[in-house]
Amino acid sequence: MISSGIEIYPLISFILFFTFFILMLVFVFRQDKKHIQEMSNLPFEGDKNPLQ
Repeated sequence: MISSGIEIYPLISFILFFTFFILMLVFVFRQDKKHIQEMSNLPFEGDKNPLQ
């Protein structure tokens, strides 16, 4: 049976997705907790510097 080489695409897609997922996990767990707390409180602070 002659292979057309298309079976490599699902493997490449899985490897790219898995690599991205692992890199995002590392990024999230290495973030500074104080920075995350500040960002999560931004919607509650209101407009300190209005653009008007």
